[in-house]
Amino acid sequence: MMKALFLVPLFCFLLVTSSFANAMACSELKKIAPEGIQISATRYYPDGKALASFCLVRGQMDHRIGIDGKPYSLKFELRLPDYWQGRFAYQFNSGNDGEVKPALGNVTGLLPAQYAINRGFAVVSSNGGHDAEPISQAGLDGSALFGRDPQARRDYGYDAVRKLYPVARMLIQNYYGAPIRYSYGIGSSNGGRMAIVAAARYPRMFDGLLVGYPGLDLPKAALQFAWDAQALHRVALTKRDLVMFTKSLLDQCDGLDGIKDDLIFASDSCQQRFKPSLLACKGEFDRYCLAPEKVAALMRMQQGPKNSKGQALYSDWVYDTGIRSENWRRWKIQSTVNVWQFKPISDVLGAAALANIFMTPPVHTGSTPGLLEAFLLAFNFDKDAPKIYAKNSQFPESAMNFMTSPGANGPKLQSFKQNGGKMVIFHGNSDPVFSVKNTIRWYNDLNFNQEGKADSFVRLYRIPGMPHGEGGPSLDRFDMLLPLMQWVERKQAPNTVIATARPNNPELTNRMQGLERPLCPYPRTAIYQRGSVNLASSFVCRSE
Repeated sequence: MMKALFLVPLFCFLLVTSSFANAMACSELKKIAPEGIQISATRYYPDGKALASFCLVRGQMDHRIGIDGKPYSLKFELRLPDYWQGRFAYQFNSGNDGEVKPALGNVTGLLPAQYAINRGFAVVSSNGGHDAEPISQAGLDGSALFGRDPQARRDYGYDAVRKLYPVARMLIQNYYGAPIRYSYGIGSSNGGRMAIVAAARYPRMFDGLLVGYPGLDLPKAALQFAWDAQALHRVALTKRDLVMFTKSLLDQCDGLDGIKDDLIFASDSCQQRFKPSLLACKGEFDRYCLAPEKVAALMRMQQGPKNSKGQALYSDWVYDTGIRSENWRRWKIQSTVNVWQFKPISDVLGAAALANIFMTPPVHTGSTPGLLEAFLLAFNFDKDAPKIYAKNSQFPESAMNFMTSPGANGPKLQSFKQNGGKMVIFHGNSDPVFSVKNTIRWYNDLNFNQEGKADSFVRLYRIPGMPHGEGGPSLDRFDMLLPLMQWVERKQAPNTVIATARPNNPELTNRMQGLERPLCPYPRTAIYQRGSVNLASSFVCRSE
């Protein structure tokens, strides 16, 4: 009987209906779970995010006790929609994992109707092989304590995907009695990193990968947390300061793309033109300026971490309007979390991740806001930064080994390309966590190694004003999933993607209300040509 389920003629795939989806009853799935995997399955109905009925499978596998004496297991959720269209999506988690997020296939820019689950995908998500420890028990570093176990580090970096992928495929194909036609990976932030790692490590797993603001070289990016903490020590940047800084940026750069609309599409030209030092007050009676120490702190942060020899340890950053966003402020300056004593995300979660996950051996910082910040302030970029490359007998893989792609310094993705794989990447120019410049460098390296033809299977889109995820003074409503699907399934390479102003975005300026703009594949950008400033059709994609 089990073998027969895999022999359904391919043409039947196109006739999937609600009744066909239930060829195997949802509740029966638990009977076919492989040895060592416990699952439950229950019918669910539309809930506002999943817009049609589905079978929800919850499971656990890979149970073990870590070297830290704590229990670990790979937990997952699989949603099987009634109106399946032969597609499978692996939803990669953001952050430190540790939690099974709803398997919706959602990503920044999408409306609920555009989520993968609502486009006929079966979607799986997981906890990445560990559970985050509750703050009430472990303290503020609880989400990162799994980093004291080498296998948990490995699962987080890449191995959980290798383990869960075949299990999810088996359950999907048995439930529907038909083969999966197209496999996708979807993720942002750390999940975007995982998508690019999967393209290198597992080039035959996915036909298409949707990559949002990826944490490329994530251990290196974590060094920025310490760099920022030290740059801002005894320097208080207010909201007014960041608004003033953004105004100066717009004064010098808005219009380089042909129109003044509070959006900087000609970002490369702006980086050459913008002189932040001009904003420093020169006398005690200057009004529209910033104290020199504040300008110096911002410039130091944007230069990125360096050692005492002046060698770059990660990346520099783009000057962009999202520097005034609440998202940028929460990551860099001040959060709204009382239990964190309102310290920024980088001082709490960032410090915990750097110390416990990315340094070998792990560093026991303590779990209070003050102790985590003190760790960053005492961080030595000559002695401590190299520990992201360190290994020992207990931790045989360095953070740079388990968090980055093999050959990350010279990306080729040749096997992924030869397998027909396609990748769409988008990244906010104002991202405070992962520098868009690092993503651009990665793409340029890939393009060089592909002899100028990287765009035959990878497209990169930059989003002006957008920080880490939606928000900021940006046009953050766009659909990157459909162009990827058309590329994979119809061989139609994506070109422009239309971005619009999200009506409920409180950080839009008056001039940005109701705007739409074309997002262009890098290195091109949107330049105003003629017509209504509100319409994407008034712009063309070309080099700056």
